[in-house]
Amino acid sequence: MEALPLTALDKTHLFRHALAAEPGRLHFAAHSHHLWPDATRAAQERAWLDAAERADEKWRVVFGEVYAKAQANIAGLFDVDDPTRVAFAANTHELLVKLMSAHPAWRGDRPMRVLSTGAEFHSFTRQMRRLVESGVVHWEAVPAEPLATFPERFAARAEAGTWDVVMASHVFFSSGYVFDECFEILVDLPEETIPIVDGYHGYFALPTDLGPYAGRIYYTSGGYKYAMAGEGVSFLIAPHGREERPEITGWFAGFSSLRAPQGEKVGYDGGANRFLGATLEPVALYRQNAVFDMLREEGLGVAELHAHSIALQDRFMEHVDAGRAGELRPDDLVPSREENEGRRRGNFLTFRRDDAQALFEALIEARIITDVRDDRLRVGFGLYHTPADVDALAERWPTLAGAR
Repeated sequence: MEALPLTALDKTHLFRHALAAEPGRLHFAAHSHHLWPDATRAAQERAWLDAAERADEKWRVVFGEVYAKAQANIAGLFDVDDPTRVAFAANTHELLVKLMSAHPAWRGDRPMRVLSTGAEFHSFTRQMRRLVESGVVHWEAVPAEPLATFPERFAARAEAGTWDVVMASHVFFSSGYVFDECFEILVDLPEETIPIVDGYHGYFALPTDLGPYAGRIYYTSGGYKYAMAGEGVSFLIAPHGREERPEITGWFAGFSSLRAPQGEKVGYDGGANRFLGATLEPVALYRQNAVFDMLREEGLGVAELHAHSIALQDRFMEHVDAGRAGELRPDDLVPSREENEGRRRGNFLTFRRDDAQALFEALIEARIITDVRDDRLRVGFGLYHTPADVDALAERWPTLAGAR
């Protein structure tokens, strides 16, 4: 095999601290917990120094510089022309609940009608199940499989019902399937419907232009995975011209008027800041800004990150095709190559196997870090991987007696 695919990069120098923490470890869970680059360590130290040196006055720096820079970074990445449409929270669950609480049906005389894909993140599905139990929500999830017919099935159900909220993941966490059609489907929903795209497996993984949809669709994501910034830096991009009043609200949602006399009606800041909650942890914002700065210095964009991941995926599948990755088979791949022909794939590979749980544990014993969801083993490829790492992954892949 060639030493280095043209579309793969060697940027391991950006991750010296994380890679040195356990030199023998092969960390192939970049889709779940991406290793942090060295730049984020320096950013975390800067946040500590700002808190020490400025104390209470650090908030002038946080909101006047750090927060505003993070808004501009994300707006620019998605081609959204107004950075004030970006709001941050500790996690996307918090943002989702606040957004849903802004719909009149939240406290209406009937259950809120919610439609989603059958491949939404666990906090969403848990929250919906609980709200169904209490009668607050009527929830319908369109089964993700068969993937080949999913876009048509989801579009038909979205058009056929009268929904208060429609939620769709851009990239399915359960397979890496890219649902690019979600934007066109959601943008055409009735005005009274809240359309939400969960972009967690797309942010920093796939080039995504929200510009044509910025006036209608809500987009949520966070920096824990491909954006390399760790926990605590999730965000919501809100459409232009919509000024909701979330029922679930914290004092930061009215931060600019905090010193003014409080009227009878609860006020909100402009833009997406109306979706802020209570006191936020700003350190993650420092880290996320540092990643943007690092990639600019390296001349890298999301397209290059995605191409790097795909090159490494292709290299690993060459090993699988040749029988050089234990008992892993090409037909374990989900979606299959045939199902995914002509479509983009996310930055991880998913293998459906009856022994996925046992294989995951065997990989850990070999100090290969992946992750598992039911019968699906996920292998994620990130900026800190090289082709040599992929070759080592295949070489060290464990064999399970009687495995499929």
